[in-house]
Amino acid sequence: MKNLTVLISGASIAGPALAHWLTRYGCAVTVVERAPALRRGGQAVDFKGPTHRAVLERMGILDEVRRRQTGGHDQTIVDATGKPQAVIPGEFTGGEIEIRRGDLAEILYAHTDCEYLFGDTITSLTEAPDGVDITFAHARPRRFDLVVGADGIHSNVRRLAFGPERDHVRYLGYHYALAELGVELGGDAVMYNEPGRMAAVGGPKASAFFVFASPELDYDRTDTDKQRQLLLDAYQGAGWRVPELMAKVPQAEDFFLDSLSRVAIDHYSRGRVVLLGDAAYGNTLGGFGTGLAIVGAYVLAGELRAADGDHRVAFARYEELLRRYAKVAQRGTAGPFLAPPSRARIKLRNWTFKSRFLLGLMLKATDKFATDIELPAYAS
Repeated sequence: MKNLTVLISGASIAGPALAHWLTRYGCAVTVVERAPALRRGGQAVDFKGPTHRAVLERMGILDEVRRRQTGGHDQTIVDATGKPQAVIPGEFTGGEIEIRRGDLAEILYAHTDCEYLFGDTITSLTEAPDGVDITFAHARPRRFDLVVGADGIHSNVRRLAFGPERDHVRYLGYHYALAELGVELGGDAVMYNEPGRMAAVGGPKASAFFVFASPELDYDRTDTDKQRQLLLDAYQGAGWRVPELMAKVPQAEDFFLDSLSRVAIDHYSRGRVVLLGDAAYGNTLGGFGTGLAIVGAYVLAGELRAADGDHRVAFARYEELLRRYAKVAQRGTAGPFLAPPSRARIKLRNWTFKSRFLLGLMLKATDKFATDIELPAYAS
């Protein structure tokens, strides 16, 4: 393993988590990230149950994650007059441990000892019998033994090694947006629905969070102004405080819009290239992405260690273990739950949170999915 060179694309969660383990096992790791620096802030992400806790503890970061957790926050669903309709408890939205994505990324980054190439991206990869030849947008060409795509649901590595995104990503009928708008509602987390539209503010997530149903939108993912306009168009005529929120969107510096989509791919690896996290088994806003990324990184690195760097053996075993565990990411979509398509469906969803029995069933189901794997104890 000490002679194994690994290139990881993506410095969000999955990439640094894998780098942590691989460097511990003696690999020479390089992480390339398109953004010029670590992404700060962002949504809150969460961990659930003993499986996630075990991986965080074995990484040596559990206590630090707990120190920086946001704490679960209840979210009140309101009608157009601001009258409460139901309460989504913090234990449902925030799991057992909730932390902002940017804070988690900082912790993982601090626990890696490897090379980072920020502000760069892979432009081509060519596999040879003894490695993968890589060209970058800015850095000099290099050869690595293995390449890992940990670069999200719109993975560049997956596109280069497996084919175009349209062959592996399924649009689920909704888009979402995050925006720092500086709107205060007394610190409370509040959510408002109209058929096919949701707006939420407050709490530990970004200051404003939107989910809306629409045909698949065609836009340049680097054109933030166009994305802002798409959000404004989607919320024309909305009630409650939505007009106030929309008035602040054009000036929002921290803004992000994307589709709700699911990755559907036959194999996680091809030759010396392997996919990790959302690039392999992503389901936008599905609620399990961060846990899957952390567990997947642990298993992938551990199987490489167990196979003494033989990627063919390790990749097959990694997929065998993760394919079943990640099956929850291949089910359903968060869109109809967050932005129900009719007023009747909105009432039904709200009623679910008023029933302690139904809420209990949902919490048990999420706990079961989060722990549905027997973690191997890899030698350090």
